[in-house]
Amino acid sequence: MSIMNKIQTKIRVTGNYAGNDLKGILGMNDSFFRQAKGHRILVYHGICLADPTRFNSLFITQKTFEEHLRLFKKYFNVISLDDFYNGRFSNDRFNISISFDDGFANNYKYALPLLEKYQLPASFFVTAIREAGYDILWNDALALAQKHGPAEWHFEGQRYYRDKLNRYVGERTGKALRDVLQVASFEKKLAMMRQLAICPITKAAQSDYWLQMEEEEIRQLAASPLVTVGCHGYFHNDLAALSATDLRNELSKAKQFIERVTQKSIDAIAFPYGSYSPETIAGAKQAGFTRLLAADFHSPADHADNTLRERLTVNPYISVNNQITAIIHGKYPR
Repeated sequence: MSIMNKIQTKIRVTGNYAGNDLKGILGMNDSFFRQAKGHRILVYHGICLADPTRFNSLFITQKTFEEHLRLFKKYFNVISLDDFYNGRFSNDRFNISISFDDGFANNYKYALPLLEKYQLPASFFVTAIREAGYDILWNDALALAQKHGPAEWHFEGQRYYRDKLNRYVGERTGKALRDVLQVASFEKKLAMMRQLAICPITKAAQSDYWLQMEEEEIRQLAASPLVTVGCHGYFHNDLAALSATDLRNELSKAKQFIERVTQKSIDAIAFPYGSYSPETIAGAKQAGFTRLLAADFHSPADHADNTLRERLTVNPYISVNNQITAIIHGKYPR
């Protein structure tokens, strides 16, 4: 895309968002929200008190999340994952199902109390990283390092430097380290975590942005009648990048961990990063998962698989009014 096209696209998108917000101010969105029909699964990740984009684009504030729930309660029919899969939809309201990925402790700390306040159901997809002996996912450790670590360092024979987007990028390859590690083994991810260890005091002060739920918190979360708990892998690996053997081991071990902790049968899995392949789908079904959640589908054939569902990821950079509009449309302006 040329520079001029990028500028025109940015102007068009900004104009769309501004127009939607103006409609909201003038009260013109109320009838649109009330009359909307359809269904959508939403995916959240982290909830924090402030500065949601400090490390990534996956967090929103507690205040914003509550505003989402308030409007969901007002305009939408919020249903459980079970009801969504069984097609128990309202014909009078737009239907949504709320989900959370990654298993952050902030889900238990901030999200659950608000869901209970508004009496709205949600699904939480957690990893088994606690069983592996870690309290942080590899990508969050890298995000901390990119914010507070060295400006440049060497890893596996290559110099990495922090670019203007605060990413570690390989000097020779030009590839972001996050993209390299996403499809790498956990052993390589662990080597990065050990080499880029961040000061414990710095980590502790920002724990809302990375700390994983403890087993007891997962257990208490699963005990809520509003909550469905599902699997999000063992090490938060890209499942589509694993060998058949590693995929089988990761899925079975992750399922066993969640079932042991919750004392419930687990049949739902959300693919980390939304990444999957035909082999991933087959492996998940073989492991006993009957509800498979992705992000965007890869092919038209995926729509015919009744175990698969798409989800829309919440955008922390737009207004609540624009988020509700995007949920109904199922996409963001481009």
